[in-house]
Amino acid sequence: MSALRILIVDDEPPARQRLTDLIGREPDAVVIGEVATGTAAVARIQEEQPDVVFLDVQMPGLTGLDVVREIGAEAMPAVVFVTAYDRHAVEAFELAALDYLLKPYS
Repeated sequence: MSALRILIVDDEPPARQRLTDLIGREPDAVVIGEVATGTAAVARIQEEQPDVVFLDVQMPGLTGLDVVREIGAEAMPAVVFVTAYDRHAVEAFELAALDYLLKPYS
């Protein structure tokens, strides 16, 4: 069985690093990249076709929800939305989120 290929999308470097550290503990998962903007996320998702995307909801420019709309929910890999705010949870699950994590992570 091959490892889950994961892309991390968050505009905050400490949040990206925390997720990378946590995912690094999992033997069946590998972080294939990190990006800081929604625009870069769209390009990397289309280019790399990761298995899972940890996607920040609130970012400058394209939000995480915009990224899903841009690619199309049916074409997206599994998405775990990450944010400091729970007010976007309903909309995230309507866009077929696999899960929704609140910062800070533990």
